[in-house]
Amino acid sequence: VQLVESGGGLVQPGGSLRLSCAASGFPFSDSSMNWVRQAPEKGAEWVSTILNTGRVWYADSVKDRFTTSRDNTKNTLILQMNSLRSEDTAVYYCAKGCTWKGGSFQNCEYRGQGTQVTVSG
Repeated sequence: VQLVESGGGLVQPGGSLRLSCAASGFPFSDSSMNWVRQAPEKGAEWVSTILNTGRVWYADSVKDRFTTSRDNTKNTLILQMNSLRSEDTAVYYCAKGCTWKGGSFQNCEYRGQGTQVTVSG
């Protein structure tokens, strides 16, 4: 399994960024995929899940601002982030094999190296 994120950077509050994740080494079109993020000195936070069917769920903190999509022809996962806030600052990871316990996000079996998103200005 290989997951490679890109697209992070520095953006002012209210701005937008588009993250991409190139996936390989497994049947991407058959797989549920996730975005998680980790802010400095904080635990990993689940952001979004997209099923192989295309159905998507979002954390309340990003709902109506972030959009997750996938291109199965290119084995690519996308996170479009709009109306960014300072509290969105974190390293964003594309992830596979994530688990929840009692409705709480636990961890993921596979994550990429991450891409830094900094909202400041």
